[in-house]
Amino acid sequence: MAKKKYTDEFRIEAVRLAREAKRSGKTNNVVARELGVHPNTLADWVLTDDLEHAGTGKNTEGLTPEQENEQLRKENRLLKMEREILKKAAAFFAKENG
Repeated sequence: MAKKKYTDEFRIEAVRLAREAKRSGKTNNVVARELGVHPNTLADWVLTDDLEHAGTGKNTEGLTPEQENEQLRKENRLLKMEREILKKAAAFFAKENG
């Protein structure tokens, strides 16, 4: 069976669509089916694109390091608050049952 040839433009657009779809909850399998390519092929294109753009100052979500740090700081604050709430709840229930 002969391998299909795809243009660079098609691959770039497919990767863009796959990333866009991921943000909206669609899987690569759905995108691949819509484009008429094998899901593994699309996954390879996305991985190749990630590797090619590694170290360019943008992560795979398209955030700059500063934006990613701010996002991680917010998430860290939220997780710390949740942990404190769980500690207090655990202490309360331990005292109540003990």
